[in-house]
Parts: sequence; C-alpha cells; structure tokens
Amino acid sequence: MWRRILALTIKEFLTILKDKRSRVVIVVPPLIQLMVFGYAATFDLKHVPFAVFNEDRGIAARELVAAFRGSPSFEEVARLAQDREIAPVIDSKQALMVMRIGPRFSADLLAGRPAQLQIIVDGRNSNTAQLAVNYAQSIVKRFNTEWIARHGGSAPPAYTEMRAWFNPNLESRWFFIPGIVGLLTLLVTMLVTALSVAREREQGTFDQLLVTPLRPGEILLGKALPSFFIGIAEATLIILVAVFWFEVPFLGSPLTLYTGLALFLLSAIGLGLMISSLAVTQQQGLLGAFFFMVPAIILSGFATPIENMPALVQDLTLLNPLRYFLVVLRGVFLEGTPFHLLLHQFFAMAAIGAVALAIAAWLFRHRMY
Repeated sequence: MWRRILALTIKEFLTILKDKRSRVVIVVPPLIQLMVFGYAATFDLKHVPFAVFNEDRGIAARELVAAFRGSPSFEEVARLAQDREIAPVIDSKQALMVMRIGPRFSADLLAGRPAQLQIIVDGRNSNTAQLAVNYAQSIVKRFNTEWIARHGGSAPPAYTEMRAWFNPNLESRWFFIPGIVGLLTLLVTMLVTALSVAREREQGTFDQLLVTPLRPGEILLGKALPSFFIGIAEATLIILVAVFWFEVPFLGSPLTLYTGLALFLLSAIGLGLMISSLAVTQQQGLLGAFFFMVPAIILSGFATPIENMPALVQDLTLLNPLRYFLVVLRGVFLEGTPFHLLLHQFFAMAAIGAVALAIAAWLFRHRMY
C-alpha cells in the first residue's frame, strides 16, 4: 500500500515541479507578497504632514513647535500666516494636521495659567486621524512635563505610564507579518491542492488512475502529501524571512508552531481536495479556491477583530481554520504561548481537517464511480 502511495506522491511532485511556471508560482509570488505586506501593511504613521499657525512669538510656542519638528512622526510642510489658510491646506491634503497656537500661549504658561492649543486634523480617514491625535497628545504631554521641570510648579499628583506588553514599541508590523505566514501558506496550499484532481480530469489521465491497483483513499492520500510538504517548505521559508529580515521576535517553541502548522495544512488540504473533487477543469478548481480564500481571509481576524463582527458572522468564523492558526502564529511569535494553552486551537483545526478530508474522500469516490 505505502509503496503505491509513494509512487503516486512522487508522480505528483514531478507533475508540479517539471513545469517551470509552476515552480516560479510556488516560490516567487509568496515572497513578493510577503515583502509588499511586510512594508505596506502597517498602522504606524511616520512623517505625518502638518502645518503650523503660530500667533505667538514667545519662547514656549517656539519650544512646542520645535518638539513637533524634531519628532520622527511629524513633518512640517507649511507655515500659515492667516486663519483663512487653514481650510485650504486641509482640503487639498497638503497637511493632515494643523497646529494652531494662540497669541497668549507663552504668556499664559509663564504666568502659571493653562494655555490653549488647538489641533485640527483631517478626519476623512478616522483611523489615521485618531493616530495623529494620539501622537500629538504624547508630544504635548512630554512638553508639559519638561516645562514644569524647568520653570517650577508642582507635578500632577497622579500620572499615567503606558507599557505595551508583547509589542513594546507598538510596531504594527509585528502584528501583521505572523498573520501573513498563515495567509500565504493557505494561498499556496489551496492552489496546489485544488488543481490536483481537476488537472487529472482535464488532461485525461484520471481514467488511467482508475485502472491502477490504487484504491480511492490511496489516491487521495497521494494527492495530499505533495501539498503538505510544499506547505511545510513554503511556511518555513516565510517564517525565516519574517524572523531574519523583518526581525519579528520569535519567543515560542518551534514544536508548538509546527504542530499548529501541520494541523492547519491538514484542514487546508482537506478543503482544497473537496474543491478539486467537485471541479471538472482547472479553471473551476482555481475559481473554487478563490471563492473560499477571500471570505476565509476576511473572517480570520487578520485585519479586522472578530469580536467586532456581528454574532452570526462570528459563528461562521468557527468553520475557518485560518482563524485558529492566526491565534497560534501570533501567540508563538509575540507571546511565547506554551503548547497546552493552544490545545483548543489545535483541536479545532484537527476537527475541521478530519471532517474536510472525510467529505473529500466521499466526493472523490462518488465522482469516480
């Protein structure tokens, strides 16, 4: 039995790898997507364009403006002289934020009175605007602390100290790139698997398999093993790039990560074989894989928190293996989550994989006979 399965597995590997275009598709696009996502998929703001409308020529106003200019998060693009210049610079998107300092700003501070500072932000992109406001508030808070230290006055009786666990610098890239490992592994595995049986039917070699000593289960296993090994190799390559190129911390155990990876591939291959068993042509298999992957990515929690989705949609995500694998990836990478705390995710992926492979086997036998 195993000799027959090994022969079919080798045959599948040769079919995939003998075509130069197939070899390129397996390796090059995932690396390109990893680089694009790694550098582009970020919530961090750097060099936010801002304009200054400073009606005060005092020392305090100059120090505050210098604090914004010296921050890597902001870049001054304009100095405004009149009130009516504020709206055009925001409307034209020349500046995302305008800082307006009143004429008595320095005088009020030197007299020990609160001084008013107005921050005007382009709110067309609410997430970006909120981030810019948060950055501005942190600079103003630091300015207040330094001003009190130099010019006297009592510090506030209580103060807030922020500490971010698992991502101390709040690098959104650390959040996105572990998720990209799962996303690209699913993409490659689904494409290779969804086209395997459909390719046999389209090329007319499916009937030849029926006259071999191979049983339906053995044919299915022989189709699954190449996708499994390709998925392992693909994920390993992406993990190495994430750790050594993007310098995402890897705090957990490789055993925990690869246990989750193996179970995730089991479920992805089962779903891919279901699609391939239903498809008559490779085009149908490709479309079927596409129709599955788009909602799978959206409902995985990759970019949108599952907790923010409607209750019915949250229930649908329970059928998505990528949802569980992302928890494993981010837990192992950033938190060093031990094996036993991820058992729930492992059991869920194993259950999805077992059911999907059973359905794929039934469909395969049904389609054969």
